Amino acid sequence: MAFQTLPSREKSGFPWWLAALGIIALALAGVIAVNGVFSQVFVTVSKGIGVTVFVTLVAYALAMMLGLAIALLGLSDTRALREIARFYVEVIRGIPMLVLLFYIAFVGAPGFVALYNAVMSPVISFGLADALQVRDVPLIWRAIFALTIGYSAFIAEIFRAGIQSVDTGQIEAAKALGLSRVQRFRLVVFPQALRVVFPPLSNDFVAMVKDSSLVSVLGVADITQMGKVYASGSFRFFETYSIVAYVYLVLTIGLSLALRGIEKRMRRKFAR
Repeated sequence: MAFQTLPSREKSGFPWWLAALGIIALALAGVIAVNGVFSQVFVTVSKGIGVTVFVTLVAYALAMMLGLAIALLGLSDTRALREIARFYVEVIRGIPMLVLLFYIAFVGAPGFVALYNAVMSPVISFGLADALQVRDVPLIWRAIFALTIGYSAFIAEIFRAGIQSVDTGQIEAAKALGLSRVQRFRLVVFPQALRVVFPPLSNDFVAMVKDSSLVSVLGVADITQMGKVYASGSFRFFETYSIVAYVYLVLTIGLSLALRGIEKRMRRKFAR
């Protein structure tokens, strides 16, 4: 046939886009090395990489656990639990991430502090514990909880679709073998669902790296915040935000390639 399908072309074609990005990245690295202004900006911005990585890893790990729990509630035999899960998913997915970030930081955190002080009031009154203040809840953890809640709704839908993709015949066979519900999920359902959910989970992980830049609105010293501080003091907006974009591109593209490699290995493993 004269025309190839898209997958076959992707397998046989050389990744010119990656080669072009690599050349651009090397060129920019050379500019950073020889240009004093770009070098100073890079040193300043790179101080926020650790915070960005920490926020992303912790928030995504928590979001995966919460998302899996919501997905299992949505697949429960009890209608009330299914309705609670659907309510959570639809509400959270309908709120912009930035709004959710502000809400958790400036409404949720004070509410948590008030609840804690009310529950612990007998202990606090006897001097066995100190009353909690809003300032005692670090902004970085408010940001992490906001990202966790925001992404858990999307991850719950990914897990739900992956679990439902497992052939019911295999589940019935596991029942016939006498496996409990937990054993069926751990040994039969989840390993097969993981193959389906890994690609979209990878995409969400890369997306969270980018969305972690939103925590800068709270003053958390991530990559974006370090860039904002430097640009506001030096008025070097072009140099600063070019470096910020460069750092994020290196992180996201490098991460995407690594996750794509893991996905290919998983496909080969399941194909055996």
